Amino acid sequence: MGHEEKQACHSQEEHAYMHAHGLEHSHGHVHENQKAVVNRLARAIGHLQKVKRMVEEGYDCPEVLVQLAAVRSAVDNTGKVILQDHLRHCMVDAVAAGDAEAIDELCDAVERFMK
Repeated sequence: MGHEEKQACHSQEEHAYMHAHGLEHSHGHVHENQKAVVNRLARAIGHLQKVKRMVEEGYDCPEVLVQLAAVRSAVDNTGKVILQDHLRHCMVDAVAAGDAEAIDELCDAVERFMK
């Protein structure tokens, strides 16, 4: 059974509850920006691999720091895309279902992400 079929088996309220409680992640939680997120992560991994090679090859510290800044920026921007997608879809469903716990969970996740 595909993701769409599994999701179709649940009402919007059930979907919001399952997402807010981490129950739907086991069957492939997919958002419209999934491909963009995967591409961004691949670029961040590429930058990080370059940083590793630079350290191994003895590049100057300022050059390594510039590349590390690129990695941090790529990861932060990926997080923004995920957060925006979550707000536009998952949180809309959770609010429609009256799931206040989902808001608390999002606040906790944002707190951890922003550290």
